[in-house]
Amino acid sequence: MQIELADFMGCWRVERAIRHADGTEAQFQGTATWTPDGAAGALYVENGRLSMAGGTSFHAERRYVWDHALNVYFEDGRFFHSVSVVGNQSTHNCAPDTYCVDYDFGEWPTFRVVWHVTGPRKDYVSNTIYTRQPD
Repeated sequence: MQIELADFMGCWRVERAIRHADGTEAQFQGTATWTPDGAAGALYVENGRLSMAGGTSFHAERRYVWDHALNVYFEDGRFFHSVSVVGNQSTHNCAPDTYCVDYDFGEWPTFRVVWHVTGPRKDYVSNTIYTRQPD
């Protein structure tokens, strides 16, 4: 299957489960929207509610820029990681922690993104399911 940046455009439902090595869990529910961003590619904006263990919850938002080669950048232009549509893992080193990500497009247009984050400051797995929203 050939997935291109244009395939992501629009609004998606986001459901994320975050499991920390100590057994605590957090949940995120919200939306992600990819919108064209000129020659740069697309702006990714995620908005929703993050619910932490113990009942605390708050609004959460993140933004990234995706280019046409499916490279992802932080909003300030720093490289984050590359999206592999063939199931290869991508890594982002954020010393002293390491972020490894797997994208699974096997049930497109629903897809899964799993981050394994390890290091002295962080140790968790984040499992996100994206489901396309109707136009």
